[in-house]
Amino acid sequence: MTQPLPTRGFAAFLFDMDGTILTSIAATERCWGAWARRHGLDVEAFLPTIHGQRAIDTIARLNLPGVDPIAEAHDLLQAEMEDMGGIEAIAGASAFLGALPPERWAIVTSAPRDLALRRLAAAGLPPSATMITAEDVTRGKPAPDCFLLGAERLGVDIRDCAVFEDAPAGIKAAEASGASVVVITALHTHPVDVPHATLKGYDGLAAAADGHVLRLTAKG
Repeated sequence: MTQPLPTRGFAAFLFDMDGTILTSIAATERCWGAWARRHGLDVEAFLPTIHGQRAIDTIARLNLPGVDPIAEAHDLLQAEMEDMGGIEAIAGASAFLGALPPERWAIVTSAPRDLALRRLAAAGLPPSATMITAEDVTRGKPAPDCFLLGAERLGVDIRDCAVFEDAPAGIKAAEASGASVVVITALHTHPVDVPHATLKGYDGLAAAADGHVLRLTAKG
């Protein structure tokens, strides 16, 4: 069962990117769909498994004969770098992020850095001063490493962070890290049943400074 928005204060916020502060699902599924068809996969069954995780981890998990996950992930990156069609900010994300102190938030994404920066620019969103991307960790989501590293680089305890996520792999990673979790459901097509606060987007959401902490407040 979902929970209300946390009332406690946080030292910092950590944001997933795709599906959390911007939508890239159409471009992602175009590129991955073409890749899956080339490898004889059931595209409809495969596409729901790709979101929120590093490409190299998704490909390696398939154990396809004769397929080099590193080379295939590189080829997919090139395809995704060329497809910015339909990439937009989640409602209210630009204003919310723009109002946060730059030293108090980070983007923690499974996308490679070049792709993350390009998608942020396409969506009109600011890059964070601290950014954790696919290259920064050995273990991707659902392992908690990326969120732990994000908190470390911000100089805060992960238990004093709120993680904003949308995908199951990212939610599991955030839970395992010890952070509080806020689930963004803007792109969800079915109701979610999670033991965390959920938000459709960032419209009406604010982070009020209270001494050394940030407190989330929402209208309505």
